[in-house]
Amino acid sequence: MTPTIHPAAHVDSGARIGPGCVIGPGVVIENGASLGAGCRVEAHAVITRHARVGDRTVIGHGALIGGDPQILGFDPATASTVEVGCDNTLREYCTLHRGSKPGSATRVGNHNYLMAGVHLGHDVQLANHTIIANNTLLAGHVEVQDRVVIGGGSVFHQFVRIGRLAMIQGISGAGKDIPPFCIACAVNRVAGLNVIGMRRAGMDAAARADIKRAYQLLYLAGHNVSAALAAAGQMEWSPGAREFFGFVAQAKRRGICAPLQRGAGRNAENADEADGEPG
Repeated sequence: MTPTIHPAAHVDSGARIGPGCVIGPGVVIENGASLGAGCRVEAHAVITRHARVGDRTVIGHGALIGGDPQILGFDPATASTVEVGCDNTLREYCTLHRGSKPGSATRVGNHNYLMAGVHLGHDVQLANHTIIANNTLLAGHVEVQDRVVIGGGSVFHQFVRIGRLAMIQGISGAGKDIPPFCIACAVNRVAGLNVIGMRRAGMDAAARADIKRAYQLLYLAGHNVSAALAAAGQMEWSPGAREFFGFVAQAKRRGICAPLQRGAGRNAENADEADGEPG
């Protein structure tokens, strides 16, 4: 199917536009950019020569895909990219900056939904099936694993990792890693488990209970992180709980978020009653 390109758009002849794409007015697509089949690019979006976008992805009004990193002294001649997978929605004014080093890339997987004003800094690695609400800011090298939900207005420091199926309350901040399956809030705090998210992902009651046991050992048993990992190493765990501790063991650069308060254990102990909805 031939692409539909508005006469007021500027699409360079060297850009690759897949079949069935719809390009709106005022859009700029530079030489070397690539769009897969069935994409929709809405008015005044800019897709630079550094961008590679997969099939059936929607790019909202005024979005910028493939801009230069916000690094003092960055050389614009650096050969780096933004690589966006398939079936993503990037709403109005999202900004995705390219990698910071030669051959590096900012990567977005498949089936992600980024709401208006989301910023992905250079070298961010965003997995699959995530939802990121309005005006969330991810600094360079942040890693977001599968099925994470982030509430609006949240901010994340460079190199922070966010584990699978974590949920972050709106207007939160993190300069430390957020373990899988946790609900994060405030600044560098967790407040229980995303039980609803685990249920929706198909985790059965036994798997959820074992992850709750892991959470309690790490956060509620009075151990520091090293002691909790040592104790966990002497015990049997389900795959989800092993994933939880494996993530924590790798959190060497920034450390992990702490519990919200000493009494926050009530959220973990009653985790099956938590609603797990976005903040």
